[in-house]
Parts: sequence; structure tokens; C-alpha cells
Amino acid sequence: VGRVEAIRWDRIEQEAAESLRKMFIAMAAEIRVVIIVLALRVQKMRALETSQDTTARRRVARETLEVFAPLANRLGVWQFKSELENLSLQELEPETFHELEKLLQERRQERMRLIRQAIAILQEKLPEQGIRAVVNGRAKHLYSIYKKMQRKRVGLDQIHDVSAVRVITEQVGDCYAALGLVHSIWVPLPGQFDDYIARPKENLYRSLHTTVVGPEGKPLEIQIRTREMHDYAEYGVAAHWAYKEGRKAVKGADQKFVVLRQLMDWERDVADPHQFAERLKTDVFRDQVYVFTPAGDIVDLPLGATPLDFAYRIHTMVGHRFRGARVNDQIVTLDYQLKTGDRI
Repeated sequence: VGRVEAIRWDRIEQEAAESLRKMFIAMAAEIRVVIIVLALRVQKMRALETSQDTTARRRVARETLEVFAPLANRLGVWQFKSELENLSLQELEPETFHELEKLLQERRQERMRLIRQAIAILQEKLPEQGIRAVVNGRAKHLYSIYKKMQRKRVGLDQIHDVSAVRVITEQVGDCYAALGLVHSIWVPLPGQFDDYIARPKENLYRSLHTTVVGPEGKPLEIQIRTREMHDYAEYGVAAHWAYKEGRKAVKGADQKFVVLRQLMDWERDVADPHQFAERLKTDVFRDQVYVFTPAGDIVDLPLGATPLDFAYRIHTMVGHRFRGARVNDQIVTLDYQLKTGDRI
């Protein structure tokens, strides 16, 4: 753990390759080491403002965004990921951070009023349909809002999921029953539904997402998932032991360990320590490919993904209407496996 914290990621050529390999072999063998590493990084970022060395603060924030936040995301530890990203943005782009924080605060009361209205309606209607569920609200973390505004090139007013209502059920079947109820209460917005239960994200996140015309005619995102899905979405592999020791193991959690153990293969592949660090930052998760939309946006997909997978990643309805694809200006077969750099 101490070894990870001591690494200067911007001067990795000064590190001994063998020591780095041993460290990551240890991490791969014991996943809880990674959780501790991430927790220590959160602690370090929280204390960052006490440092008078601006250059050092920015270096730590940058490596947090490049190394630690993506690692937390890949392991599905949402709480670590969101805090690391927020604290990094606050250090690297302080004016943007505080301006966005101010805008969110100004509209917070209105958002919370709408959320409370929606929660009250669902808490009344769900039991009438025999659906046992917990209903609460959740706020999208600031860095995620910032990235979405950049990606879509829109203002805060056009981000519909700044706040959302979350419905946590006991069974998968209840998720779809609750979705039907939600759509019977409020009109769903076209093109704003994603089924991550049937098609989980790469980090095994599972949930139903829908955006509706909610109370007072305002757009409202509603997320629906089971308790097990919720625990995994919040804590990722850290939730694995709670289920392993008390209940059944979280579905798919063991796949995370396989990913980390791939790190041990690097000993045969990488001799130069600088190359090792670059691969750690950009190629640590080799089971992904990165392709481009016609607009130039990057989409990450699992290794072996086809144009149909790409279509569903863009949106569920795009996948439903899929008929064929052109990759790099060439028509391809339906089973064509996408490669990093392809333009779809």
C-alpha cells in the first residue's frame, strides 16, 4: 500500500521496474489491497488543500484523474470514484468547479422539491401494485455533470439527470414492474431509456434508467435496481465480501479479480518502467476497445464488441433499429469485431 502512494507517476522512469511489478502482483493477488490504496488516495486528496506547494497539488490531482479514479471506476467503487474526480476537478479547474457548484446550489431547492413530490407519489403507488421497494433521491456528482456538459456541449439546463429518483426493489422482476408503473404515471421522454440490467456496463453496473416528464412538467430521471445491484453500484468489489460472507457472492464480482490478475502478465511483456507506467494508465484494462462516433466522440466497448454492441451503447432504440453498419467508410458484416480507432 505504501509503495503505491510513494510512486511519482510523472517521473516513473526513476522507479525500478521490478519493484513495480512485485507491487502489482501483490495487488492482483489480494483485491483488498486495492481498496485500501483507493481509500488512502481519497484521504490524500481531502487533505490536499493544506499543502502550500501548488505544483505538487496539481501533480497529485492529475495522477488521481489518470490512475486512481479510472481504477475505482473499473472496480465499480462509485463512492471512491466520484469523490476522487470531484476533488481533482476542484484542484485542476477551481473556477469551473466553483461556478458549477454555485449554479447547482442556486437550483437545489427547486430540484429537491420535485424529487420529494416524485418520491411521495411512488411510495403511494408501488405498494398498490404489490411492489416492495425503497424510494429515495440521489444527486449526480459534480465532475460527472461537468464531463457530460463538455461531451454534449450543452448548458446545465439541458442535463436531465443532475438529480434523480432511485427505486430499490427486492427482485429483478419487480424492477420491470416498477418501470411499467413509472411510465403509467409520467410520460417517458423519447430516446431516454437504458436497460443496463439486460446489457450491463463494462464495470458490471446494472440498473434501469428512464427519464420522464415528472412533477410540474420538469424532466426527471428515475433509476430502478435491486438491492444487490445497488450495493454493487455503490461499492463495487468492496461489496463482494458482504455477500460472500453473509449471502451469495455478487454476480460478476469474480470477473474483477481476473482483470487485476492480468497485471501479473506484464512481467513478460514490459521491460521498460516508463512503458510500464504508460500502460498502467492507458492500457491497464486490455479487454476494452475505443471507437469513434461520426461526431468524433469516443465510445469504450468490451473486446470483441460488434457494431450491434456499439448501436446499443449509443442508445437502446438505436440498437433495436439496427440494420447494418459502416466502419471506416466500409460496409462490414454483422459479426465484425471492432478495433480501437475504428470510426462507426
